[in-house]
Amino acid sequence: MQRYIAEEIATDHVDGLMSRREALRRLALLGIGVGAASALIAACSDKKAATPATPAATAGTGTSAAIAPPPGSEHTLPTAPVNWAGPQGELEAAWSEAPEPKGGVLIVHENKGLNDWTRSVAGRFAGSGYSALAIDLLSPQGGTGSFADPAAATAALGKIPAADLVANLKSGVDELARRMPERKLAAVGFCMGGGLVWQLLAGGEPRLAAAVPFYGPAPEGADFDGSKGAAVLGFYGALDDRVNATEPIARAALEKAGMVHELVTEPDANHAFFNDTGERYNAVAAADAWQRVQDWFSKYLT
Repeated sequence: MQRYIAEEIATDHVDGLMSRREALRRLALLGIGVGAASALIAACSDKKAATPATPAATAGTGTSAAIAPPPGSEHTLPTAPVNWAGPQGELEAAWSEAPEPKGGVLIVHENKGLNDWTRSVAGRFAGSGYSALAIDLLSPQGGTGSFADPAAATAALGKIPAADLVANLKSGVDELARRMPERKLAAVGFCMGGGLVWQLLAGGEPRLAAAVPFYGPAPEGADFDGSKGAAVLGFYGALDDRVNATEPIARAALEKAGMVHELVTEPDANHAFFNDTGERYNAVAAADAWQRVQDWFSKYLT
């Protein structure tokens, strides 16, 4: 996870989303020295230079993004903080309950932790009929809100062992099942959270009826046999070469396990295209993905 976050920071700098100084500061928070950080940035820069140029996406950016509200936001429901006993201590989450829930969704946040955007996503799912539990994977470290510097929260996530993160996600499924004992369950994750949804499947989570990883890296040697009951809808952005390189790993593991699946690459979209608070937001891709998720859940989660 630390490597993934480090590469994301370096890529953000190469793409012009943050200064070199800020990238080096964030990499230092991860425990990466100046020499290694400079080498990583250079490698990401060389990789981008070697990639054939692609016309920049225009739909869903700039003015059009500002005009179009995020998909599902017109029915957003409020969230409330909840907590329960997890494997490494108390876990916190934002809970949004649908009036007549058709199913339950565990929301796995980006590498920024449980923030207002993640809460809004939980509220959007509840508004569409699926009660949502947005877990805070920084709960054992005091919670996302205890970090004054968002970069420090990201660094803290990068230092948590993957096994601990997956154990806490399974505890989140426990809590979701407790709140919705007679409903089917799903997991949806974004960025780092998308990668963790793949790891949750690889860790064997038989209670999921559906899983939706957004632009998350699949783990090497993934084996999904323990989660083969989940119907998987995966999303990628056509411009996100770094994560797209892992798509064949995910596809092979899904096929090997005989799982129902569909892997969608949104054209002209980059990493984090669904996050309407970020620079890479693409309203067209986000709207398409949202509708696909609703259709997928109607088929496999209700």
